[in-house]
Amino acid sequence: MNSTSFSSLGLSDKSFLVTGGAGFIGSHIVDFLLRNGAKKVRVLDNLSTGFIENVALFNDWTNYEFLQGDIRDYDTCKEACKGIDCITHQAALGSVPRSVENPMLTTAVNVGGFVNVLKAAQESGIKRVVFASSSSVYGDEQQLPKIETTIGQPLSPYAASKRSKELYAQSFAAVYGMEIIGLRYFNIFGPRQSPKGPYAAVIPLFIEGCLRGTSVYVNGNGLQTRDFTYVQNAVQANVLALTTRNINALNQVYNIAVGQQFSVNTLFEYIAQYLNSSQKPIYREARLGDVLHSLADISKASNLLQYTPEITFYEGLDNTIAYFLANKATLFKE
Repeated sequence: MNSTSFSSLGLSDKSFLVTGGAGFIGSHIVDFLLRNGAKKVRVLDNLSTGFIENVALFNDWTNYEFLQGDIRDYDTCKEACKGIDCITHQAALGSVPRSVENPMLTTAVNVGGFVNVLKAAQESGIKRVVFASSSSVYGDEQQLPKIETTIGQPLSPYAASKRSKELYAQSFAAVYGMEIIGLRYFNIFGPRQSPKGPYAAVIPLFIEGCLRGTSVYVNGNGLQTRDFTYVQNAVQANVLALTTRNINALNQVYNIAVGQQFSVNTLFEYIAQYLNSSQKPIYREARLGDVLHSLADISKASNLLQYTPEITFYEGLDNTIAYFLANKATLFKE
């Protein structure tokens, strides 16, 4: 996404709060807002899954603020909302397996924390809130491509928490007259996605395995497919949702993806070939709560938000691998 196509958005007269701004997606949103003239950008993050390194590069910007705090604390949310015009809510606990192991924590952060942010926004007079939902809300619905109006039963506590956020968004819009937009992310990847920890995403783990010769695991047979979406496409969707003047686009949820599907095996083979690695994956049991196939219909976001993904799957992979190569000394240290 280039700044020239967004020159008419009017970011210079708006102050933004990015919850989870030290995280993977959030830090990219912060980066775009600062580089494209936002009046002020405040990050709220408790650094439980985000990293201060992701936002350290913004410290020299006079219109940037960092507030360390937890969205589970309502007073913190109220403090974060002071002087803010719009919110993009990225703070959440990701990972289906984590939610299976600790559904209480996932619910407390993803649902309770979101309600705190919404209520703090409402009390502060902030109408526009954009929030991260997930393709996991489609659950056991088999139809492909996924269309926003047709969802199934959630297959994990994580999916249930994301669906709950959408329901709370609808209720706050109806009761308080707010403008709330949900973005159902489909497997977002890119630079700054951490390979560390027990719930690390598959692409950083594949890159690390091929670079270091460590074991690479594939859950299931690798034939499961995903609509892998490069992070700058998600940034574009957030900026469009934060600034849209189309009243028909408000109080909606949107698929944010590319509209193409690739298998996990194809993903691994491309990374291995790019890095000239002879590494072979180790196949193990499929994970509880995972869906088999995922593919998005993005026509709604295209029609109402003017969303047009600019970075393809392979372009995004090239950018991501190059980033990990350039930073492997720090990213993959023991």
